[in-house]
Formats: sequence, structure tokens, C-alpha cells
Amino acid sequence: MYINQNNLEKNSSFLLTNNHLRISNFLNDEFAKRISFCLEKEVDWGLACRIDGSPKTFQNTNDLNQLDSFDLDKLKSQLGVEFQFIYNTYMMVTAYIEKRDPNLYLNRVLEWLNTPVVINYFKLLISDSSLKKINAQATRYLPGHYLTQHNDENLEEGRLYAYVMGFSKNWNPDWGGLLHILDENKNIVKTLVPEYNSLSIFKVPQNHFVSLVSPFAKNERLAITGWLLSK
Repeated sequence: MYINQNNLEKNSSFLLTNNHLRISNFLNDEFAKRISFCLEKEVDWGLACRIDGSPKTFQNTNDLNQLDSFDLDKLKSQLGVEFQFIYNTYMMVTAYIEKRDPNLYLNRVLEWLNTPVVINYFKLLISDSSLKKINAQATRYLPGHYLTQHNDENLEEGRLYAYVMGFSKNWNPDWGGLLHILDENKNIVKTLVPEYNSLSIFKVPQNHFVSLVSPFAKNERLAITGWLLSK
């Protein structure tokens, strides 16, 4: 199954009590290395952002040619102006359906996430048998990228939990890019530093944000993220 299943019962109990959980050394080494290599070397990254209040996804390098440097500078300056985000993305589900890059290893990862054995693992972890499927996108945060406060709620999709499989190597907290989880009063109750081969998971809806990545960051903040879905 590629997942190190140590302490599943203990992790499930912690998650149900606290609504969030970090599991280190989540995948076996070879699987984690192969995913990491794909994210570092093989993905043709696009960009997710909001332009004039509307979400926009540029799928790949060719799409990104539509954005000039002025637009990018404008996007990076909008931090704190309503809900806003800018980061590199590879929309795994969309690309899979469109058969855009059939040989890309991320396709195998998406298939793996939705195998019965992995679905059953997450059902046990979240103690919820209504889980039906898992979606995913790959993300890369570079200096100037961020994701402001939001709660991920989407009743039409049936989002149960959000997850982040981290593949950032030797991340320094001083570089930003930290996942902050908030309570109902917008106090930070948990801060998760990007960690290689980790799973971070939290219940939806729950306010959270990813802090601005510093211009001094020396590594890429790499992850596969998505939701556990009941529909």
C-alpha cells in the first residue's frame, strides 16, 4: 500500500479529538522518493491565482505566457486584500481526465490514492465510512507565493477533510510557507512547518492559511494536496 501504518488507531483518536494531525514518515522511502523526483523534475507547472477577485488557473508553461511581469507583481502585492492566493499548480484530476500527460508519474499517484486499500486506510483514520474518493493537485510555492485565510467548505463536493502530503526538503521555518490552522476567533491553534514525506490532515470546515514565502527561501515548498470527499 506504500503507507507506513504504524499507530493508525492512535493517530485516528488524536485526529478526532483535535481535528488536525501531522504524520511524519508517512510513505515508504522509495515511493516518497519517486513522487519527490516527479515534483522536482518532471512537472510542467502552471499557476493558480485570483485576478480581479476571480480564481484563475494557468495550466502550464504555455498558458503562463499570458501573464506578464506586471501582472505577477500585481498579484504578489495583493496579500491581505480579501481571499487571495498565488502558487504553482498541477491540477492532477483535470490533467488525468484530459489525458494531458499520460506518462507523468502523478497519474499513478492519483490512481493509487483512489484504490480500495488506500480509501479504506483513510476511512479508518478519519472514522468515517462515507468517504468515497480523494482528489489531488500538486503545488509548488516559490518566493512571493501565499494562500490567505479560508475554510475549504464545499457542500457540493462533500469535503470531509483536507490533506497535504509534503515533499519539501530541509525547509527552514524562517522561509515562511507555514500552514497555520485557526480557531473560530482567528487565533492560530497549530502551525505546521513543511516536512518531507509527511501527511498533514484537518477537518473541513476549518480556517487556515499558508504564510508568504520569503524571498530568501532556498528550497521549493512541494506538496500534493486535496480533500477526502463523500460525493
